[in-house]
Amino acid sequence: MDLDSGSISIQPGQQNAATILCCNCGAPIDGTQSAGALCYDCIKLTVDISEGIQREATLHTCRDCDRWMSPPASWLVAQPESRELLALCLRKLRGLQKVRIIDASFIWTEPHSRRIKVKITIQQEAFQNTILQQSFEVEYVVANQQCPDCAKSYTHNTWRAVVQVRQKVTHKRTFLFLEQLILKHSAHRDTINIKEVHEGIDFYFAARNQAEKFVDFLKSVVPVFSKKSQELISMDIHTSTKSYKFSFSVEIVPICKDDLVVLPIKIAKQFGNIAPMTICSKIGTAVQVLDPQTLQTAEISPDVYWRVPFTSLADVTELVEFIVLDIEPLGPVKGRYVLAEATVARASDMGSSDQTYFTRTHLGSLLNVGDSVMGYHLEGTNFNNELFDKLQESKQYSAQIPDVMLIKKHYQRKKKNKRNWKVKRMNKEESDMLPRKQDQERLERDFEMFLRDVEEDDDFRTGMALYKDQPSAMPSNPDEMDEAEDGEDDDGIQIPMDQLVEELEEMNMDEDV
Repeated sequence: MDLDSGSISIQPGQQNAATILCCNCGAPIDGTQSAGALCYDCIKLTVDISEGIQREATLHTCRDCDRWMSPPASWLVAQPESRELLALCLRKLRGLQKVRIIDASFIWTEPHSRRIKVKITIQQEAFQNTILQQSFEVEYVVANQQCPDCAKSYTHNTWRAVVQVRQKVTHKRTFLFLEQLILKHSAHRDTINIKEVHEGIDFYFAARNQAEKFVDFLKSVVPVFSKKSQELISMDIHTSTKSYKFSFSVEIVPICKDDLVVLPIKIAKQFGNIAPMTICSKIGTAVQVLDPQTLQTAEISPDVYWRVPFTSLADVTELVEFIVLDIEPLGPVKGRYVLAEATVARASDMGSSDQTYFTRTHLGSLLNVGDSVMGYHLEGTNFNNELFDKLQESKQYSAQIPDVMLIKKHYQRKKKNKRNWKVKRMNKEESDMLPRKQDQERLERDFEMFLRDVEEDDDFRTGMALYKDQPSAMPSNPDEMDEAEDGEDDDGIQIPMDQLVEELEEMNMDEDV
């Protein structure tokens, strides 16, 4: 303002904003920015931006598997007050998609109250250039509802595929070995039931692809022959929808480790003209046989075997204990096998008979004079086997049949069942008929024989997971305490501690996976 001239001049940028009073409370507000002549506090009191959003909802959980239902038909695993459960709660609310979510958090409630409370903070534009922020609580009622998977587990005939694993032998050693491979690789993770039946085990699955995956695993660890069949369960004539049940029959080659095997002469000539009288040295994806008199080996694939199938001449239940009287290495070495000539006598004949047997063996690196060795006594033994009869009639191979075939070194256990390790077993459903007493004794004998194979053969236990066993209580007898202080359970055979796994470590590995 210029006082001398009497004129008034207004400088740019010095204009005052128009101020009005709130129509509700009378507070002064900026009239150019106010909406509806209301102050911000009155807008919050009169405008509800959470209108149309549910304040109550229901969550369904399965009490058997502790999973939560995610509409329309999926079930997910979520821990209490976890991010997954919070996301599920927000998805259940109608009208929440129209606003902007700023924050969401759980409000603590009693676990037994079956209520879940969530505090949600949202933002929305109430009027032009006016954004409101509001917080409110939503209460969820937890209701029980059984999921379809748990419903199937309590209902008979709910499986869609079954894998029937069979092996026609007199012992369970192969199944015990296969069980450890399945446990180590968690190949049974998708099964809904495992049932032990005569000569095998049945694995039940909820889907066909899971059964096919399990069959592929079996083919990668043992020599098998599989075939598939299907049965029509139901059909909808209006939509042409059909429901099938699939059965996979898997038969394992009926030859086990340390079995005495007579090959067909034609097959023996195809595999490098190996001697027909052999022993099974290893079972993998193929059957590996060994001629203990020459250390020659051959691998028989499942395709070759099932074209001309044959059975073993004798199994490990027919082994006889011999005592080594003399042994002399001959020189040839193949891997861990050393060819040697040995003179042995049956342990049952010691002191009563002077009968001795001279033979060649592949155990030259393990046997010493005075050791016990298990083998097959062939002299004077009658076998009901067509291939063995042809071998005896052959002029070329009849002279190569030895009197004794040595298989493996025998270790005397000083203290029964005292091992610092153990193996896990699968949870199997037993058959309706309980095993007879003699069958139960046979199962225990097969399991003890399997444990001995694990101890004695390093290659045999490479594919297994062995666990450290808790030490037993201290014996009260002083003599037993002196024996317990002895470091060796057997004649110098022990499993190194670095090959054993702690059960806690295995559980952590499973959780990481």
